[in-house]
Amino acid sequence: MAADVFVADEQSALQVDVARHAELARRVLDAEGVGDDVEVSLLFVDEPTIAELHDRFLGNSGPTDVLAFPIDDEPSLGGRSPDEGGTGPGGPVTSEEDAVPVLLGDVVVCPTVAERQAAEHGVAVEDEMALLVVHGLLHLLGMDHLESTEAETMERREQELLARFWRRAG
Repeated sequence: MAADVFVADEQSALQVDVARHAELARRVLDAEGVGDDVEVSLLFVDEPTIAELHDRFLGNSGPTDVLAFPIDDEPSLGGRSPDEGGTGPGGPVTSEEDAVPVLLGDVVVCPTVAERQAAEHGVAVEDEMALLVVHGLLHLLGMDHLESTEAETMERREQELLARFWRRAG
């Protein structure tokens, strides 16, 4: 079983193969060693929406291609609050089946920005969006590109994952 990937296409400017992007996300998470008790949301949004998120959370104006929002909270424990134990409703988690999934975070992609970038890079829009999905997932998993060595490592991993799970699939 793989991680749960919830996909929502909340824009109408471009057609998005949500099933293929969801499968890419599941495969990437699996390849990166993420367990099957993890949930990720993958959202495709319009430019006003991503511009508003870009401004609100990063203080930057205008639309961007992808944003990643890791969930920094510790996984919630079973049991009652505040003592997380005891008997009765909300008692302790007694099996893996009862465990609450870990929410890894959200990846938000803007297809119209991806479309412009795809034209600049000479690639198909779906390929550009796949790169953005993988890029966002790697951010959720703690990778970054603030320093050149980090950027090289992240870009290399993106290309490895895309070659393995996207390009060979069609």
